[in-house]
Amino acid sequence: MRAAVIVFPGSNCDRDVAVALQLVTGHAPTMVWHAGDTLPPVDLIVLPGGFSHGDYLRCGAMAARARIMASVLEQAKRGVPVLGICNGFQILCETSLLPGALMRNAGLRFICRDVSLRVEQTNSPFTSGYDHGSVIRLPIAHAEGNYQADSQTLERLKGEGRIALRYCDAAGAVTPAANPNGASLNIAGIFDASRRVLGLMPHPERATDPVLSGTDGRTLFAGLMRAMAA
Repeated sequence: MRAAVIVFPGSNCDRDVAVALQLVTGHAPTMVWHAGDTLPPVDLIVLPGGFSHGDYLRCGAMAARARIMASVLEQAKRGVPVLGICNGFQILCETSLLPGALMRNAGLRFICRDVSLRVEQTNSPFTSGYDHGSVIRLPIAHAEGNYQADSQTLERLKGEGRIALRYCDAAGAVTPAANPNGASLNIAGIFDASRRVLGLMPHPERATDPVLSGTDGRTLFAGLMRAMAA
């Protein structure tokens, strides 16, 4: 699986994603600087976490207008899977590849800890490695992870099965107490209409090795690789 990781000024999880992809696929991804014009032929595009352009204006707003993003949008329209993690999710919303917006956390504080997540949809190359309804554990690290959208958009996401992950407790119950940032419907990640674009706030790349914080994130990358090869 050929992958490209887009690197912006302020990205700080690009190397983490590169390590995770090489660990799972056996191949190092191509690191693509934001000022480039075109992408090489790839099977996956990753927008990593971090603080692109210092999070000035709005998180992801400047990165969404980077030169390379025209090529990312073109490839997404052709069906190339695009994964946006944390700041990458914010960028995907700013480009309108995904609906809604990521707002300040309800508690107005930066949150950095592991959270429980319920897998809501497995009919996607990104989540095909999980069982529907299973509870996984991934780390979050954000100050603007509070997903918000208007009521019609939220109903559409629910009705079309485009909610990928929701914050839950260890038993899988989706409750207000399990919501770390105030996100509508406890949303932690969503798909586009094709389910080939995924934006999520948790960091699967930080959960690919038991020495670090578990392997629940590795399942995402491994499942994606199998789905792409099928």
